[in-house]
Amino acid sequence: MARKKLIAANWKMYKNPTQTEEFFNHFLPLVHGHERDEVVVCPPYIDLHAAMESAKGSQIAIGAQDVYWKDEGAFTGEISPAMLVAIGCTHAIIGHSERRQYFAETDDTVNLKLKAALQHGLTPIVCVGEVLEEREAGLTEDVLRRQCVRAFHAISAKKAAKLVIAYEPVWAIGTGKTATPQMASDAHILIRGEAAKAFGQEFADGLRILYGGSVKPENAKALMSETEIDGALVGGASLDAKAFSAIVKY
Repeated sequence: MARKKLIAANWKMYKNPTQTEEFFNHFLPLVHGHERDEVVVCPPYIDLHAAMESAKGSQIAIGAQDVYWKDEGAFTGEISPAMLVAIGCTHAIIGHSERRQYFAETDDTVNLKLKAALQHGLTPIVCVGEVLEEREAGLTEDVLRRQCVRAFHAISAKKAAKLVIAYEPVWAIGTGKTATPQMASDAHILIRGEAAKAFGQEFADGLRILYGGSVKPENAKALMSETEIDGALVGGASLDAKAFSAIVKY
């Protein structure tokens, strides 16, 4: 089954609305007419409006970097999936390693957020991956299985239709280290196997699994050429219009 690649930009806590507009002014002409892949930019919440206005009329989708699992309520600082949909967001990153590391995100809250995002029609990009200590201890497979099983808990294949997974070896984020294409491919095969157990083989065959770990223009083509890699979740390199466009066009 042919899977359309998804190239997603995670800006993390960078750029204000003015800088967001400047980025799109440079980026859009560089990727004009590019239809081979789905492309989404996930800026900070305060930049979502500027990003949507700037991307209007283009093929670029806009997503959020996180989402809460309730529609509304006394949850200071949180943003609901209903709010994101109301302003035109189509995607949401869930369970990024930095959310897990710094903000007490757990496999269980990832599951709650995933259910809520799917319920509201968002395309969730669910992040899984091991830290350096886990990889060196030979625990990569155990970690990925646990994260997948708990993320997928009590979700049907029908409801999970829009699900996207991003494999991010945490030891490769912001360190300049990159998993070799073979290492990434092996992890993706394992994740696809877990999806098959949870949702069935047909679903797993169509599931897009992105790689996210220091993706740069220099390594994008080698990574994207792997059959099991269905796109990229790009951090630092996505902040520069020229670099991100080079990754998109790999």
